[in-house]
Parts: sequence; C-alpha cells; structure tokens
Amino acid sequence: MKISKIMFALLGCFFICGANARDISIYYAPTCPHCHHARDFISSTLIYEYNDLKVSEINVTNVDNRQAFVDALFKCGYQKGGVPVIIIGDMNVKDGYKCFQGYSDAMQGELRSAIEVDLTDAQKTAVAANKAEMAKDKAAFVAAHADRKNAISEKEPVKKN
Repeated sequence: MKISKIMFALLGCFFICGANARDISIYYAPTCPHCHHARDFISSTLIYEYNDLKVSEINVTNVDNRQAFVDALFKCGYQKGGVPVIIIGDMNVKDGYKCFQGYSDAMQGELRSAIEVDLTDAQKTAVAANKAEMAKDKAAFVAAHADRKNAISEKEPVKKN
C-alpha cells in the first residue's frame, strides 16, 4: 500500500511539475534586428535550458495578427507598438505574466528570472543541470536534444470573417 501511494505521488508530481513551466509569446517583425536577436536567444538557448518551455511566435506584419498585438500592448501597458514584445506566462491570468518590449543581451537574466518564477525546486535543478551540460559542449547538448526545436511554433493568425 505504501509503495502505491509513493508511486501515485511521484506520478502526480511528474504531471504537475511539467505544467508549471512558463510559456513565451514573442511578437516580432521579420525585418527587425532586435527581434532576430531575441528569437535567436530563445531558440538557441532558452528552449534547451528549460525542458518544458513552449514558445509562440507571432508575426505582427501579418494583418490578421495585428489585433492580437494591439491587445497584448494594451495588457502590458505599452503606449507604442515597438517590437519585439516578449510575454512570459499566461496573459489570461491576472499577474500571471511579465512583459518585455525590445531586446538586448542585457535582458537575458530578467527573461530567465521571469521564466523561473513558478518553477519547482526539481525543475530548477534540471535547468541548472542543462546549463552545466551546455557550458561543457553546447553543440553536443543541442544535437542530443534536437526535438526541442518543436517547442517553437508560429502562431496561426486569427482570420476575420
């Protein structure tokens, strides 16, 4: 009986721990150099450090994405529509997200902190292990975890009728 309770608790932790990872939405323009740098950092580093991270990319030059971009700007409290806009967390949850407008390498620590805000100790340990392995041989780590590229998806525009 004790073993089944332990197994059930571990299985529950497995599902709950995976559900706590923060997700990223990045609003970008294809011609924006800051957007390219932000997307490169996310796709070459963050998705490998954080196993459960999911990334949605939204191209603001697509007319069907403009209202979603305006809505995101409003929720983030931004007065101007500069890109990139990076949102970490769930915008449908009050105080469940953090917004960033623009990008520079100096923001990398802030982005990581926003992702880690809800991580469990076990998840933080996994992140630290991933970072350590990447520090040893990033190319080998990325090659061994090539499936993480699937963590990034282009959000399909919502077409107006």
